[in-house]
Amino acid sequence: MTRSKALSIRTFLPARDLAVSRRFYKDLGFEEIWGDDSACGMQLDGCGIILQQFYVKDHAENFMMSLNVEDVDAWWRHIESAGLKEKYSLGMARPPEMQPWGFRVLYLTDPTGVLWHIAEYSNA
Repeated sequence: MTRSKALSIRTFLPARDLAVSRRFYKDLGFEEIWGDDSACGMQLDGCGIILQQFYVKDHAENFMMSLNVEDVDAWWRHIESAGLKEKYSLGMARPPEMQPWGFRVLYLTDPTGVLWHIAEYSNA
């Protein structure tokens, strides 16, 4: 039996306040490609997520995302210059550091508590 080609994979991210999460992800660099009062699709360079008006504290605070990028320092400069930590009262916004597994990673929580690992592979 053959199957058709997969076109994309997206995760549903919880949003305690969908309007706040929409603004945060737009400020981070995502573009909203569709949406209503219960969910919206966000896209970044062909990568995507779906924000949903859904919140369970234990779920949100144990949810992690990984975004691999070409230049993690450029991402950090963008996060700092946009003042995202202060603007959204984020629990975590840590600059890039080399990790033992070979990636430089910056850690950022979104307004709901989802932890992002924004990472650049380093073969140094």
